[in-house]
Amino acid sequence: MIVFVSGGARSGKSDVAEQQVVNASGSSPCYYLATANVYDVEMAARVARHRQSRQEEWQGAQWKTLEEPLAIDHALAKVPSGSAVLLDCLTLWASQVLYASELSEEEGLSLLASALADTRERDLYLVIVSNDINEALPPTDAETWRYLAFLQRVHRWLAKEADSVIEVVAGCVIDWKSAKAFC
Repeated sequence: MIVFVSGGARSGKSDVAEQQVVNASGSSPCYYLATANVYDVEMAARVARHRQSRQEEWQGAQWKTLEEPLAIDHALAKVPSGSAVLLDCLTLWASQVLYASELSEEEGLSLLASALADTRERDLYLVIVSNDINEALPPTDAETWRYLAFLQRVHRWLAKEADSVIEVVAGCVIDWKSAKAFC
């Protein structure tokens, strides 16, 4: 099962995604695939807050963290078949593809497609979180346009591939593939 969860900054999408993974895991460990690069003190503090928040919010759930900013296919290969995984986040992963790797956009999409194929083959429950950052004022520089275009291309492709596409707005959930909405 592949679930795509998107929404704006601070919309509640991480809580929704974490709940999906906890529900799917049963009594098995929950896997958290982090794509962030910790490059400064502020980012390290943010990562620590997120880890602490998961432990406090989902008492009883055992979270195992895998850190892989780019090679998500390799990280998923370490997860036992049938497990529940939260990939957080596709927004940062897309920036790694464009700016911190030798991959072309096509190679990045191919890597993601390979990860999803492996997910289905090994019966993983994969929840992928991404920020919807295309609703702000249009950017004025070419590089930001390039990033937005790639991210939205990835989002459109993933929305087709996912079994469930969830948008979170102010904590309210809209599941676009099942046409259900709730707060």
